[in-house]
Amino acid sequence: MQIGIDSFAATMPDPATGVAVSGADRMEALLLEVETADRVGLDSFGIGEHHRAEFLDASPAVILAAAAARTQQIRLTSAVTVLSAADPVRVFQDFATVDLISRGRAEIVVGRGSFVESYPLFGLELQDYDELFVEKLGLLLELRESPEVTWSGRFRPPLTGQGVFPRPHQDEIPIWVGVGGTPESFARAGALGLPLMVAIIGGTFERFRPLVDLYREAGRRAGHDPDSLKVGVHAMGFVGETDEAARDSFFPGWAQMMSGVSRERGFAPPSRRQFDAMCGPGGAFLIGSPQTVADKLIATNDELGGLARVTFQMSSAALETAGMQRSIELLGTEVAPVVRSALAD
Repeated sequence: MQIGIDSFAATMPDPATGVAVSGADRMEALLLEVETADRVGLDSFGIGEHHRAEFLDASPAVILAAAAARTQQIRLTSAVTVLSAADPVRVFQDFATVDLISRGRAEIVVGRGSFVESYPLFGLELQDYDELFVEKLGLLLELRESPEVTWSGRFRPPLTGQGVFPRPHQDEIPIWVGVGGTPESFARAGALGLPLMVAIIGGTFERFRPLVDLYREAGRRAGHDPDSLKVGVHAMGFVGETDEAARDSFFPGWAQMMSGVSRERGFAPPSRRQFDAMCGPGGAFLIGSPQTVADKLIATNDELGGLARVTFQMSSAALETAGMQRSIELLGTEVAPVVRSALAD
C-alpha cells in the first residue's frame, strides 16, 4: 500500500484567534509540507482543485511544478483535476510539463468535483455535469496515447491531427478516476480499466465495499487484468502523539470547514460527538496516534479487498507549519513502516 497526503491549500483563519496568514505564506507552508513528505518517504502528495475563497488550489499543476523542483522521490498528483470544467488538451500539457520537471513523477486524478463553482466560471452548464466528464475523459485518454489525435465532440472544438506537446517523461502518465458514491462512476472506471480513487469523507469504509466490488467486476467483464484495477482511498487523516492530541488538533479546522459547507447545502452543523465517532474504530477518519492510524489502515485494506494507495486529507487541520510537519513526519516514520511491514507478510 502506498501512503500519501492530499491538500486543498486551505487558507482559513485560525479557529481560535480569527487570524489568517497571507496567501503567499500559506503557499510556502504547503511547499514545506511537500518537502517534508518527500523527506520522510511518503509515496504521494496530491493537490486538489477549487475555485473558492478559502482554497488556494485553483491551479494545481502550477503548485505541483513548484513542488517538483523541491523534491526528489515523491509522486505528485492532482486530487482531483475537475476535468468536466477543463480543456483536456491543457490538462495534458500542464501535467506533461510537471512530469518533465519531476523526471517522471506526475499523475492525474480526474473527477467531476464536489463543488460546482467552476461550471459557471468557465461558461459551462451544470446540467451537462456527467456528459462533460465522459467526453473529456475520452479525449484525455486519447491524448495520452498519441500526440496527434483526430477527434470531435460537443464541448470542445475538434482536433484534426494537430500535435499536442510536450510529451511526458514517463511513457504513460497514470490517470486515476476520482469518485464519490455514484455506482455508475465506479462501473465506468472499471470498464475503462483505470485505477480508482474513492473519496470517503464520512460514514464507514466498509459501506463502500459493494461499490469497489462493482468496479472490479466491471473491469473483469471488460477483460482487464485484475492486477491493473487498483483501488485507492482519500480520507480525512491526521497523526498526533496520542489519539486525544490528534483529535484536538484536527477538530477545530475541520469543524470550521464543514460548518461552511453545511450552511451552503442545508445540512446539520458538525458536532464534536459526530467527529469523535468518525475517529473511532468504525468511522472513516484516519485520525489518532501512530498505532491507532496504522491499525485502522490495515483494517481498511482488509475491508476493501486490498488497497493500492491511501491519501490523508490533512489540510482541514488549520495548524501552524510546525504542527503540520510533525504530523507528516509521524505518518512517514511511524505509521507507514508498520503498515508496509504488516501488508508484506
